[in-house]
Amino acid sequence: MLRRTAQAATAWVVSPPFAQLLAAPAKRSFKIGACDWSLGKLADPASFAVARQIGLDGVQVSLGSAGDDMKLRQPEVQQQFQAAARKAGVQIASLAIGELNNVPYKRDPRTEAWVSGAVPAMQALGVNVVLLAFFGQGDLVGDPAGTKEVIRRLKKVAPQAEQARVVLGLESWLSAEDTLRIMDQVGSPAVKMYYDVCNSTDRGYDICKEIRQLGKERICEFHMKENGCLLGNGPVNFEKVRDAINDIGYAGWMQIEGAVPPNADLTVSYAANLKFLRGLFPA
Repeated sequence: MLRRTAQAATAWVVSPPFAQLLAAPAKRSFKIGACDWSLGKLADPASFAVARQIGLDGVQVSLGSAGDDMKLRQPEVQQQFQAAARKAGVQIASLAIGELNNVPYKRDPRTEAWVSGAVPAMQALGVNVVLLAFFGQGDLVGDPAGTKEVIRRLKKVAPQAEQARVVLGLESWLSAEDTLRIMDQVGSPAVKMYYDVCNSTDRGYDICKEIRQLGKERICEFHMKENGCLLGNGPVNFEKVRDAINDIGYAGWMQIEGAVPPNADLTVSYAANLKFLRGLFPA
C-alpha cells in the first residue's frame, strides 16, 4: 500500500479556505462552475457575464498564456477580474494553467515561475486551487524522466503553497495510483489530484473506485465533463460518480468542461448541464 504522508497532512492545520473542502457530511455543499476556456472566454473577464447568464456559481479562470506571460499574476489584472466577478455576482472558483499542455512543466524553465506565481495570485483572488495540466506536450504517461522532473519542481514550490494554504492540483492521463505515487514522493498536503471524470473514463480507469481510493483528502476539485454531448448522455455514469463522491464526503467546487453537442448553443447546453448536476448535487 502506498504511503499517504498522513503525518504531514495531520500536521497541516486546516485554515478557513479549506473548511468547505473538509466539512462534515451533514454540512457539505456543492458549488458548480465552468472552465473559462469551455465558455469561450479563456483568461477573459467576460467569462463571468456568460456564467451569470447560465446561472453558474463561479468560473475556473485561466492564469493566462505564454503570450501574455500568465497575466493574472499582475495585480492590476487581478483587479479587473475581481471587478467583473463582483458585477456579475459570480465567484472566481479556482485557477488553471492549461498552457502547460503546450509549454511543459516537466522541461520548460518558464513554467516554474508560472506555478510559483500562481500561489500569490490565488491568495489575492481568494481561491485555494490551481489546476496544473499534463496533457499534450506535457503528458507524463510513459515518461519516467519527465515525471521525476515534475516531482523535483513540485518539491520546490510545495512549501510555498503550504504556507499560503493553497493547493496545486494535478490533472493528467495518469491513473489515481500513479498520481498518488507522485503526491507521495512530493510529500506535501498542498499537492492533490484534480479529478476529471471524463478523461479517466476515456483511459479505461474505474473512476468510482479511484474516487474512493483517493478520498476527499487527495482530491482538490472535479471536472464534470463529457466530449461531444450533454452531461448524462455519454459514457460517464454520473449517478455512480455522485455515490462515490458522497461516500468520501467531498464538498466544494465542480467545474463543467466540454459537454456541448455538435452545433449546439453553448449557453443552452450549459444551462442543461447545470440543471442535470444540480439534480445530483443540491446547492
